Amino acid sequence: MTTLSPSPRTTAPLRLRAAALLAIAGLLGGCAHPGTASGPGVFWTPPRAERAAPQAAPPPQIPPGLSERLRQLKLTDVLDVALRNNTATSVAWAQARAAAASYGAAQGQYYPAISLDGTVTALKTAPFGGRVTAKQRFYGPTLSLSWLLLDFGTRGGSIGEARAALLAADWTHNAVIQDVVLAVANAYFQYMATKALLTAQQTTVAEAQANLAAAEQRHNVGLATIADVLQAKTARSQAQLALEATEGAIQTTRGALALSMGLPANVPYDIDVPPPGTPPLGIADSVDGLIERAVRERPDLNAARAQVRAAQARVSVARGSALPSLVVGGNTQQTYFFDTTASGNSYTATITLQIPLFAGGSHIYNIKSAAAAAQAVGQQERGLEQQVVYEVFRAYYTLRTATQQVRTSADLLASATASEQVALGRYKAGAGTVLDVLTAEAALAGARAQEIQARFTWYTALAQLAHDTGILGLDGSSPLQVQTDTTGTPR
Repeated sequence: MTTLSPSPRTTAPLRLRAAALLAIAGLLGGCAHPGTASGPGVFWTPPRAERAAPQAAPPPQIPPGLSERLRQLKLTDVLDVALRNNTATSVAWAQARAAAASYGAAQGQYYPAISLDGTVTALKTAPFGGRVTAKQRFYGPTLSLSWLLLDFGTRGGSIGEARAALLAADWTHNAVIQDVVLAVANAYFQYMATKALLTAQQTTVAEAQANLAAAEQRHNVGLATIADVLQAKTARSQAQLALEATEGAIQTTRGALALSMGLPANVPYDIDVPPPGTPPLGIADSVDGLIERAVRERPDLNAARAQVRAAQARVSVARGSALPSLVVGGNTQQTYFFDTTASGNSYTATITLQIPLFAGGSHIYNIKSAAAAAQAVGQQERGLEQQVVYEVFRAYYTLRTATQQVRTSADLLASATASEQVALGRYKAGAGTVLDVLTAEAALAGARAQEIQARFTWYTALAQLAHDTGILGLDGSSPLQVQTDTTGTPR
């Protein structure tokens, strides 16, 4: 029995068809329908292409020299790291650069548009009416020019809009930087406050343990009841629970600070708490002066004003589109033939006066729409200005209150420390009860926490006032005038 094998002439088309089918299948597989889940209670399985590993992000940038002294980082160092890595500032900067490019492109409307085209043409005419078939092949360049010489506000309005949009993007970039600086400062002071509270609670636990030992010693010699020991144990356990809660809060606040710096939350770092410095100072600036400065310098308010100017420029564009315009145009063409050495050139020149006569009322409605939108943006700017005034007013008196609380909490801590020492001495001498000691110890623990909270709240309130005034610097500083505590004096 003989087998018939396909001839080469037969297999070639089959191979071509198979290759074409495989190519079509590959294309269809590349844009496969993602589909849905098979039921309401079933997970949807993504296609394989959607499950590809994401592109690895670049590692966070840490300035040279900081990795060796992470524990000694100051607020300025933390802000330096944050401004290098924070994505919000990168986005705002990219948007400002995009607006700058758009402004440059809009300015090109004042210049002529020139283009150069090259064509190759093969022409064959069909025989008709006794004419024979003609064939021609030729090529050549064409230079074209178009220039808008005169309009009534369209170009100026669009360029003004682009310029205002650039200013708004630049002011927004500044506002984002100040927002980042404030957020990092808040996270830094919160972490510092939590670490200081942890140290204070460790002291409280040690004191509670000492009180428990004193109660057990008095109980062993018959000078105290078992109730005194149990009360001391309860106080020690309560202090230990508070310590453990703060140890957990240390991790979350440390992760929040790392996140504000643009670093992973699990990055291994720590920062030492600086020793308590001099008492915070009062603010010498008046609230009215700070409000006036904020209305003048707040970057987000200046961005809103730029957006108002952009909206007003769009009104000019809408009005200009309904008015005449004068355009000069022309082109010149050189033609070369393949079969002969003959060549030729031609040119055209035009002056066009474009007068919009009727567009179904769209020009009128476009003008009304742009004017109403500009009015809405203007009202938003006015509302933001009132909000800025309130924010400065609130931050000013928050700082004054924080200054007063720092002074009061320091007095509270001093008196609570003395009270605890007196109560413990009386108890050891047999003149006081364990309840007096535990009450004084609880008051001392609360006084320590309040003093720490008041001290770091003052720094946060100062940064908030500088931010709300629009003068918060890249290093967290501000030109606010501070002086000796004047919270008790009227402004």
